[in-house]
This record gives sequence, C-alpha cells and structure tokens, in this order.
Amino acid sequence: MKLRLLAGVSALVALTGLSACSSSDSGDAKAAGDGKTAIDVWLMRDSVSAAFQKDFEAGFEADHPEIDVRVQIQEWDGIGEKVTAALASNDAPDVIETGNTQVAQFAQSGGLKDLSDKVDELDGDTWLKGLAEPGSWRGRQYGIPYYAANRVVIYRKDLFEKAGVDAARIKTRDQWITATKKLNKGARQGIYLPGQNWYAYAGFVWDEGGDLAVESGGTWKGAIDSQPALRALAFYEKLQALGKGPKDSDEAQPPQAEMMAKGQVAQIISTPGGANVVTQNNPALKGKLGFFPIPGKTADTPGAVFTGGSDLVIPTVSQHHDAAFTFVKELTGDTWQRKLAVAMSYVPNRTSLAGAVAKDPGASAMAVGAAVGHATPNTPGWAAVEAKNPIKDCLTAVLTGGDPARETAKAADAITAAMKSSGS
Repeated sequence: MKLRLLAGVSALVALTGLSACSSSDSGDAKAAGDGKTAIDVWLMRDSVSAAFQKDFEAGFEADHPEIDVRVQIQEWDGIGEKVTAALASNDAPDVIETGNTQVAQFAQSGGLKDLSDKVDELDGDTWLKGLAEPGSWRGRQYGIPYYAANRVVIYRKDLFEKAGVDAARIKTRDQWITATKKLNKGARQGIYLPGQNWYAYAGFVWDEGGDLAVESGGTWKGAIDSQPALRALAFYEKLQALGKGPKDSDEAQPPQAEMMAKGQVAQIISTPGGANVVTQNNPALKGKLGFFPIPGKTADTPGAVFTGGSDLVIPTVSQHHDAAFTFVKELTGDTWQRKLAVAMSYVPNRTSLAGAVAKDPGASAMAVGAAVGHATPNTPGWAAVEAKNPIKDCLTAVLTGGDPARETAKAADAITAAMKSSGS
C-alpha cells in the first residue's frame, strides 16, 4: 500500500531490520518445541497495533492449537527488494503482507502460490475491487485482500458553517465546485490542492471512464491523452484554482496537513489520518474537522478513488501452505476484519462489512469511496512509471499554461516507454 498519511493511505500510508526466518525445515512441522507447525508471518509497520496483534495471535492459536504463529513487523521502506530476495531464496516467511499494487510484480517472478482455488471459500465475490484486482495476475489470484484505505475530503466544520455550506449536501462534483467557490473568500482557501496530487487526478480519470494506461494484445500503453482523461484534467484544473496550492509539487511538499493547520484552508484531499496531523500541529482545531467522500459526477455514485491497502500472499517456497492459508483465512475473514477495522480505522476487505466502521466518521467516508475504488494499472511495469512519474510533470505543465492535448500526449508516451522498459 505505502499510503503516506498518508497513504497515506495512506497511505493508506509508513525500524527494525528485516530478517528472513526459515520456512524450509524438513518434515511437516517447524521446531516449535511441542510438535506444532510454526509459521513465520511478515506484517507491515502500522498495519496492526500491538494490542490487536496480541489479541489476534491469542485467538488464532486458541482456535488452531496445532499452529504456532510468529509475527514479525517490517518496514515499508525497501520492502519490495526484501520481499523479492526472500521469494528467490529457500528462507522466505510463510505469509507476507504486501502492498496491493505490488502483487503483480511478485507473482510475475513465480514466487507466489496460486490461490485461485480458494477464492470461493473466502467469499471473493464480495472483495473490494481495488484490492482484489491488483491481487491477481494473468487471471490467477495470488493476493488475498487484507484491508483498504483511500482518500476523502477533510474539511473545517466551522469554515463551512460560516460560509453557509452544508457538507452533507455535497454529492456531485458540480456541487463541490459551487461550495468551494463560496468557501474561497478573502484570505481563506476553498481547498488546498497541490498541483501534482496525481492520485486525486486519477480518481477523476476513472470517474470519466478512462484509465492511466490500457492493455491491448499483451502490450501496455499510456492513456492519459484520451478524451476521458482530458475531461478529468479540466475538472482538476478548475478545482485546483480554488485555492493557493503549489502547481509544481505534491501533497508532501509542503505537507498539506500542516498547511491546513495554519488556519485558512477549508478542505484538503487526504486519508482520514491527515486530520490527526492537522490537530497535532494546531490543537485549536480539535473537534472542528469533518469528512465526506470525494463527490462523483452524479449523486448516485461517489467519486472513484485510488484504493491503497494490502494483500496477504503465500510464498511458493513455504513448506507450510496449509497452515499459512489457515492464517490468511482467519485474518481476512469476517470476525477479524470487523475487529481490525474498528481497531485501526481501516476499510474492511469486502463491501459487506462496510457497516463495521459506521461509528468512525473518517473510516465510514473512506468505505463509501472504497466501494468504487480502483488500483493503478495491474502490470509489474507500473513501478517504473511511478519511479519517474510523468503524470506529475504533465499536471504541472498544464496548470502553468501548457496545452493539455500536447502535454498529455507527451506523458502518455513516457508512460508507455517506462512500462516497455520493464517488459510490460
């Protein structure tokens, strides 16, 4: 996921060293001291709290006394390279949490167990699309959806009230623009939207029926020069102009939550965790922040969002596939998904569990968007795109007066070239 909070979320979104624990002992059980099967599990920093981890391990081992769970908390920084190395060795853990958009990369290497025959058993037809789709590769399911996080609108209740704006009535993008114009008075910014917030822009592209890249005949091509993407860009430009966000940087430079904390920003697009950063920097705003889903083109469908989050995978080299799957099934099942959502303010992995966060304003707003969420193009080559990210450069070029058709065509070509260089 690596949503930096996020991403947040995050990311949705993230220092002990990462050490591989042996999963290659001979026989049916690792040396757990009492004949149990011991499994090693890598979970990522902040995906669970210490209290939740303790409760889950105790509950799991009570229900499955034949399995001894050994959880190690890992860091997001550098995790891709570390997982790649583990999958290529004989010393991988038995279960790994990985960002949902990383699954294709690991599956391509042949290092992940194909779990397609387990989808029905896990009620896969109710999984969030933004977690399930990137968890698959070439029609086979390798990643099991774990949890999700996505962006919402964080707003100042007091500034909305002063401007006579009712956040509950903002259901469409047109209504959002109208409200933001009312909020954008004097020194106040209706919205602080950095010019390079490409995740927000991607949501508008999906709203319009477009995509960042498309596959045809096994070849991926950049698609942000399409008509839907150009319509999305026009909306993004209109919204961005209703504030003083920089045109040449993203939400981290400077941190947008810190900008909101200064007192004159009415809205930002962020994961809900951004609200905590705002109040940490300005305690006077505690209790004055609210959340609503990013609006869609019509009132009956919320805005599309980038779904960050994690999937659970089982390495091919694990010697304990059955025990590993039992762990995955429990942690991604209804009981523990409900508990995880409440404990961590995450969106559960399936649409049927959205009610679990009904009492959490931020998480419930996320859940609305997650139901229509998307992931980035499901190809290992997308990592090469993000490394240089021509979408950011394109946004800045257009916001500073560049021709949209010309700039998006250049960016689409750069996306195509980056994916091609990675073999996509």
